[in-house]
Amino acid sequence: MSKIATIEITPGILKSLQKIQLESLVELDRICRKHSIKYSIDGGTLLGAVRHKGFIPWDDDIDVIMKRDEYDRFFHICKTELNTREFFLQEPRTDSHYRVGFSRMKRNNTVYIRAGQEDSLQHNGVQIDVFVLDNMPDNFILRLVHCFVSFVFRKILWSRTGKLVSKSFAMRAIYSILDFIPAKFPLWGFATMAAACNQKPSKLIRHYGMTYPNPAVNGFGTPSELMDRFTELVFEGQKFMAVAEYDRYLALLYGNYMELPPEEERKPRIQLSKFEGEIG
Repeated sequence: MSKIATIEITPGILKSLQKIQLESLVELDRICRKHSIKYSIDGGTLLGAVRHKGFIPWDDDIDVIMKRDEYDRFFHICKTELNTREFFLQEPRTDSHYRVGFSRMKRNNTVYIRAGQEDSLQHNGVQIDVFVLDNMPDNFILRLVHCFVSFVFRKILWSRTGKLVSKSFAMRAIYSILDFIPAKFPLWGFATMAAACNQKPSKLIRHYGMTYPNPAVNGFGTPSELMDRFTELVFEGQKFMAVAEYDRYLALLYGNYMELPPEEERKPRIQLSKFEGEIG
């Protein structure tokens, strides 16, 4: 494996990255409020809003969640409402080179290239992640099958990058084999599972394209009722929508979420090979 050059995410780069991501969140919020689309800030963004009233100081991304029906409305409204001069809603229907199982809002006139994706033809602007929530089977065995299949689909989508950046030879070899499988297959698989599971209500709901951070939720998802009520939380001096029971939700994801991680873990996680944050 050839060595992939990465850049150091300095405090200056991190600050610029967070500023650009916040602009995308503001645009998403504008559209959602105008058209009464329900969403919630999620993950480290929600945790940052509660614990820091803004970004976790070392956080390098913004996460948003929506239920499937809300996202479908958001996608179609963005065709006419999104400020396409400055932003791009990225998913397989808008970017044929995209190999991720969830959507992203990209900032035009920026460059954000992860290590191992230097040759990717996808839109490579600074991003925020938009996770779409779909139902999970209520049957325990079917949940296990669902999670395993989702795991395989995620690995196929990651294979083009994984075969370059994985540290072990065995994993690089496995990803090299998986990369022969067209990305259309796992993307079709995710859509097919979502359509089947969404035919009736379920106790749990989750995004299929990314794992959950804490075994406390067993990887199966979070209670669907948490997406029934919303509130507002301050994040970087502005108000954004959040699940009303954010304390319960964050405890499921992170346990004692108010406790800071060890100091050695307080650093950005993403490895970048190129970043250009100047807005044209």
